[in-house]
Amino acid sequence: MQPNVQSGEDFQYILDKQIREMRQKAEALSEAFSEAATTVTSRDGSVTVTVEPNGALRNLELGHRACDLGPARLTAAIMEAVRDAQQRTARSVAGSFALINGDGETADLVRSFLPSEEATEEEAAQEKFAADMAAEPEPRPSAPPPPVAPQAPPPAPPAPPAPPAPPATPKPPTRRRPTSDVDDDDEMRPW
Repeated sequence: MQPNVQSGEDFQYILDKQIREMRQKAEALSEAFSEAATTVTSRDGSVTVTVEPNGALRNLELGHRACDLGPARLTAAIMEAVRDAQQRTARSVAGSFALINGDGETADLVRSFLPSEEATEEEAAQEKFAADMAAEPEPRPSAPPPPVAPQAPPPAPPAPPAPPAPPATPKPPTRRRPTSDVDDDDEMRPW
C-alpha cells in the first residue's frame, strides 16, 4: 500500500503515522475479540454454554433439569445453545471489526463468514428427532425375571487309569579318582 505523498510531506512521517494507526487498531481488535466470548442459557434453563471468539466451546454447564430431558432432548438443547452462542459471538466479532476498521469491503468480507441464522437440514432433523423422542413415553421397566435356581454341573468323566511304572534299573556305580591322581592334562581333555 503506497501512501499518498504530496510535495513537501515527509515520507517517513507518513509511514510512522500509518504504523501507529495500525498498531492502535490491532490493539483495539485484540481487546474487542478477547471480550467477545458469549454465554447462552437454553430456553428451559437446563444448559448453559460459553463460546470463545473463534467459535470454540469454552464451557458447558448442565442444570438440574438436564437429567430429566433424556438423551435426545438434552443433545438438542446443548446444540441449540452452542449454535446460538456461536452466532452471537460471530456477530459481536464482525461488529467490532467494522467499528474499528470501518464499514467497507473488508467488513463485508468478514460478515460473509457469519453463521447462518436459519437451522440447517441436519439441525432441523436433530430437533425433530428430539421432539419425536420427547413425545414417545419412556418404557417402564418390567419386573425383574424370577431368580433361576443354580444347577449342579454335570459329573466329570472318570479319569483314565495311570500307566504302570517302568521297572527300576540299577545305576552303575561311579568311580571317583582321588584328587591327587588328577593330572592337568586330564582337565583339558574331559572325554
